[in-house]
Amino acid sequence: MTELMIKNKQLLLLLLWTAIAFILRFANLDSKPLWTDEFSTLVFSLGNSFRGVPIDRAIDLSTLLEPLQFRAGAGIADVLNHLLLESNHPPVYFMLAHWWMRLFGPTEDSLVWIGRALPALLGVISVPAIYFLGKFAFSSRLVGQCAAAMIAVSPYGIYLAQEARHYTLGILLVIASLFCLALAAKKLQQRAPLPIWAVLLWVVVNCLGIAVHYFFALTLCAEAIALIAVIWQQFNGKLAISNSQQPNIWQFQIFWRVFAVAIGTLAGGLVWLPVFLSNKYGSELTNWIVSSDRTFLDWIAPIFQALAGWITVMSLLPVESQNLAVVVASAIVMTIFFILVLPILFSALKKSLTTPDSRLGTVIFGGFVIGSIFLFFSFAYILGIDLTRGARYNFVYFPGVILLLGATLAVIFNTPTAKSQWFNLRAIEVPGKKAVVLILAMGFFSGVTVNSNLGYRKYYKPDLLIPIIREVSKVPVLIATTQKTHVEIGELMGIGWEWERSSATDFVGDVTDVTDVRKKEEVKAFDSPLFLLANQRRDGPEIAAGTLDKTLSQLERPLDLWLVNFRAPVNLEAQKCQVESRELPAVDGYEYQVYHCSSS
Repeated sequence: MTELMIKNKQLLLLLLWTAIAFILRFANLDSKPLWTDEFSTLVFSLGNSFRGVPIDRAIDLSTLLEPLQFRAGAGIADVLNHLLLESNHPPVYFMLAHWWMRLFGPTEDSLVWIGRALPALLGVISVPAIYFLGKFAFSSRLVGQCAAAMIAVSPYGIYLAQEARHYTLGILLVIASLFCLALAAKKLQQRAPLPIWAVLLWVVVNCLGIAVHYFFALTLCAEAIALIAVIWQQFNGKLAISNSQQPNIWQFQIFWRVFAVAIGTLAGGLVWLPVFLSNKYGSELTNWIVSSDRTFLDWIAPIFQALAGWITVMSLLPVESQNLAVVVASAIVMTIFFILVLPILFSALKKSLTTPDSRLGTVIFGGFVIGSIFLFFSFAYILGIDLTRGARYNFVYFPGVILLLGATLAVIFNTPTAKSQWFNLRAIEVPGKKAVVLILAMGFFSGVTVNSNLGYRKYYKPDLLIPIIREVSKVPVLIATTQKTHVEIGELMGIGWEWERSSATDFVGDVTDVTDVRKKEEVKAFDSPLFLLANQRRDGPEIAAGTLDKTLSQLERPLDLWLVNFRAPVNLEAQKCQVESRELPAVDGYEYQVYHCSSS
């Protein structure tokens, strides 16, 4: 087979993985309900603000959803102004998303799809990106192809790509930074300095990464650990030096250029320190990952949360299904899969670590992944900041895991018979190529599970709350919550958005002629609830209850009051409001209580 034919075959394979990634990431893209973080992305990317939503008074649905309206006059200055004042995130992704929004001019019907299409597209681009990184780092087209195939079908990768958030852009920048790390490691092995263009590229990529997500700094710390691991291996003679005639790696020129990358990255990162420290919403928005009381569960939770995140890199069947039989069957299949596959993967990883051609790449990305895990657990157990609570934060080392999987799958693919054996039990033999196909097939079906909303389901499920409200309440409705930051506004927006999306004609009796826009709006206005965001202050939690009481006294009766995530004590007897006697279904993300308020 000629070199041209080989290249064409490699290109066709890469196109196949890219096409699969495209299908899995864009399928059912707008079918899942939005959640609070996605509302933040959409509002700020549109150049709008949460501050325009009235607090401490009843508002209608259109007022609540006003910040989701596309404004042709909004610009980058609006994005920066609102984001930096109201959120704790750096602005690069939101600026990119703003240009994306302006390109398409989203309407009410297309907003969710357009908002999620950008991260989905960036997720697709990660397939060829990881291929070229794998091919370069391991000097192997096969490793590149295996890594590309794995990231294409990874349920974790699909989960991140189908959220209107910045994580897939972060993944692309992690891949770019890891390319520079791999180049630096190869130059260290060759006892040659890192090229000036690579120094500049690495600094720019790192600075952009920090400007996309502050947790990119964890990627950089893990890279430093990986580089130290490479240097240590070389000093101990466990990594071959390709050009021993060159001066050793501590020669000034070689060390200075790596040090220059660190200094440039630090300078670029420190630019955001005043912004981060001056943001008054920072602690309020991140309290959920901070552990103050250390119970036994707090000590063991990070381990199990981390394990759950690692498992979903390869496999996630419908364990979140409403059908118990499906949950049990999925758990059994996943358990059997990992019992069969894990020994094969570990054996292949060991072989990759001892094979001269793949040893350097395995040390680089193995050190990177281990360093990342060490940092996550250090934050959890030393600083009391449990990053494992949010599986999405694993984006900082996800490409490293994929590259290690790519290297191990390449070894398995070239092994005539792969053996799965635990301890001294009887080994199960599987042809190497079939084992790779099995792993990728599991990934594909797991990807379908995610985009079908049977895995990695949204924590907030307003789509389940809306039918309950409609079923219980046959009179006007007020939905009230306490408010501290834009997170609570996003929670109510989730309810409002799902209410808007659900067809009013399915619920308003005897209304059939709603073909023109005006009549549709009349039906929506008739059917829609009112909303209340009662501001809650630390120094006066009773103020929110007073706001609720005042609002109720101004509304006509009969009225149904739905307290949703209302974090203040209430006494509604004076308002003649009686609590609902029936036990209603629980809804993830929304703790609620219903009161029926009468006029007498």
